[in-house]
Amino acid sequence: MLSHDQDGFRRAGRPHRIVSGALHYFRVHPDLWEDRLARLRALGVNTVDTYVPWNFHETAPGKADFTGPRDLARFLCLAQDLGLDAIVRPGPYICAEWDFGGLPARLLAVDGLHLRCSDPRFEAEVDGWFDLVVPELLPLLAGRGGPVVAVQIENEYGSYGNDTRYRRHVEQALVARGVDCLLFTADGPEDAMLQGGTVPGRLATATFGARPAERLEALRRYQRTGPLAAMEFWIGWFDHWGEDHHVRAVDDAARSLDELLATGASVNLYMAHGGTNFGFWAGANHSGSRPGEAGYQPTVTSYDYDAPIGEAGELTPKFHAFREVIGTYVPLPDTPLPEPLPRITPALATPAGTAELLGHLDLLGGPPVLRPAPESMERLGQSHGLIHYRTTVTGPRPAMPVRIDGLGDRAYLFADGVPLGVLDRNAPDEGPDLPVGEEGVVLDVLVRAQGRVNYGPLLDDRKGIWRGVRHGHQLLFEWEIRPLPLTDPTGLDFAPDPAEPGRPAFHRFTHDLTTHGPADAFIDMSGWGTGLVWLNGFLLGHYDSPRGPQRTLYAPGPLWRGAGAGTDTGTGTGTTNEIIVLELERPGTELPLRDRPDLGRTTVVTLE
Repeated sequence: MLSHDQDGFRRAGRPHRIVSGALHYFRVHPDLWEDRLARLRALGVNTVDTYVPWNFHETAPGKADFTGPRDLARFLCLAQDLGLDAIVRPGPYICAEWDFGGLPARLLAVDGLHLRCSDPRFEAEVDGWFDLVVPELLPLLAGRGGPVVAVQIENEYGSYGNDTRYRRHVEQALVARGVDCLLFTADGPEDAMLQGGTVPGRLATATFGARPAERLEALRRYQRTGPLAAMEFWIGWFDHWGEDHHVRAVDDAARSLDELLATGASVNLYMAHGGTNFGFWAGANHSGSRPGEAGYQPTVTSYDYDAPIGEAGELTPKFHAFREVIGTYVPLPDTPLPEPLPRITPALATPAGTAELLGHLDLLGGPPVLRPAPESMERLGQSHGLIHYRTTVTGPRPAMPVRIDGLGDRAYLFADGVPLGVLDRNAPDEGPDLPVGEEGVVLDVLVRAQGRVNYGPLLDDRKGIWRGVRHGHQLLFEWEIRPLPLTDPTGLDFAPDPAEPGRPAFHRFTHDLTTHGPADAFIDMSGWGTGLVWLNGFLLGHYDSPRGPQRTLYAPGPLWRGAGAGTDTGTGTGTTNEIIVLELERPGTELPLRDRPDLGRTTVVTLE
């Protein structure tokens, strides 16, 4: 077991230093877990760190899935087989640039619920989550022969609040369910954050990316004795749509790591391998001070993070620089470095028809629900995807702007099926004019949800329309609403005719592999507008090429069929691969498959 005394960490009674790397199982295809963990071990670390996202596992209140890509126990056992200890951070909140910081979207439908505090209703929800996840962890604790040496209490809580009772509740909820390993907190190295986030009697650690001596000095004021640890040492950064791809210079990051390890502190590299925000799981930030203000910043699909191990498993120059630094402080494994994984032969996918979205509403969402006013996704039991609203505007009336109050996140408007315009939550007052003749107009509003805010005071980030729609100054009522979760678009009726300009449509492509065995690919969306991409029924994630920076989507080898490729995703047993692109604005003319990523124009960041 891992413990600590006034001098430092001890592992099985011997002095020990944690040199850990963050690697999230939920951002890696499960067939590649062992590969990525082996690369992590080759970096020289002795521990793997992972969050456990509540919303990734919960299938319904009181029910959770821990199988397949959610098989936490399998991931941790693979780590142990490779000689790695494990640090587990089960939340309930995780941040992690993950949708809603790992909290279930359904919590946003509970009137008056206060998140991440001692609101009894929220604490009851936390207890329910721990009732599900802790039994998965108990057999894997180090005291029972497993790899898990430490478990985190909440996550950077001092950056959000200062509720002493809530922090103690999370701690005691873990203890009461049998978690008897080392428990710790992690917070920014500032007085307010450490005051708000630490738990008396539990190890306090810090999160930062530079000036380690100064940061550890601040931590020492609150952790008077015992080991010092950077539980998140940021070695890169994440990206938002509409910004550049962030990188941290190799020399700068390696020098800071060396300075940190020279102090004798323990470290967790965040991220050692970033992976991918597959599906709808990418989160968002918000730079505003109040809900409804501009400042929404959705996170891109790639979580490459400029990490030592790239999104597709590449051993980057940062990997080799970090390995050299780590090797001066702890023994490196005496094994060859892993070889690069195969890449696809570049090609163009073959077009195979289109299907307009508005013509398939019943198939995608079933019959509509009727409501007097628009309601959010969460109110209707929906977590992700798109949502469609329809009403009739009577006429005649002059052209007046259509505006949406409470939009999450981007709305496509149609008048009698004709594209009218687009509204974005960051520009809510720029609505298109709608003239209405004597016969009236059917107004369709298709809303695309991107990631929920995962950090800061504006976590209550609802999706869809959560206030109302106005024509001029008049609120519009009597709505038909269809949630469109987009769980499987493979059964659509694809026709050979191209979609009309400005109309959201699914575009089907096929491709037969020529590579023998599983091979990674990167689907080039640079000639398209914005939307979503599925490969053999698996949602790779969002793309937004005009905004950038990301221009290709990572398609891991196990998703491909044919030529000896790996996992069948359940959409068929043939060897032809099916790629479906939901394009919402500007369809491309071709779909290239590349053998290397393009994450866009880069900006070098300097962490303070």
